[in-house]
Amino acid sequence: MRILIIEDNADVAEHIGDFLELEGHSIDFAPDGVVGLHFAVTQSYDAIVLDLMLPGIDGLSLCRRLRLESDSTTPILMLTALQSLDDKLAGFESGADDYLTKPFALKELAARLRALHTRSVQRGRNLRFGEVEMDVKRMLVRREGRRLHLGQITFRILERLLRAAPGVVSRADLEQMLWGEDPPLSDSLRTHIYGLRQALDRPFDRALLETVHGIGYRLRDDDDPTND
Repeated sequence: MRILIIEDNADVAEHIGDFLELEGHSIDFAPDGVVGLHFAVTQSYDAIVLDLMLPGIDGLSLCRRLRLESDSTTPILMLTALQSLDDKLAGFESGADDYLTKPFALKELAARLRALHTRSVQRGRNLRFGEVEMDVKRMLVRREGRRLHLGQITFRILERLLRAAPGVVSRADLEQMLWGEDPPLSDSLRTHIYGLRQALDRPFDRALLETVHGIGYRLRDDDDPTND
């Protein structure tokens, strides 16, 4: 999973990050609510670990803004020293999916994140955007009812684009998803994007996959006024 940790205590953040990286996850860090909100709305994550008491924007406000203003459905685990029932209820009411109080066991944190991710994937098993339908579990993709044959990497790229659609997914985000911190030396992403275009667009009259120059890629939405 790719996980964003929004935590102003550097020692706590590093402690969590080191453990999760050893479990094979990719980690980004944000030291305050402002940076955390920016990362959360401009990058794609499988889960967010969110401290409640943050400088800049507090955790409750950040969570509400993600849910209400950006329509983010990324699972959020709220992490805090506040333990009262009212505090927990406030966290859930702001849009958090789970709530873990400090001190905590790292193994429990990791288990809760895995459970959140599993439920999120199950909820998003069938994805649809315009003419494209994807059954994530069965790895089936159709456009206008016609089945598309994709390799594993092109399937993962299309899944990320569908989950973000019609938003833009950056090249850096796709490379991080596919190869973590060790991307290939050659421009392999360009090759896989070409392969996706061949499968997704070539047999049809209208191209859906759009390059946003200098940023990344997105699936085209003809109802978007920026396409006029």
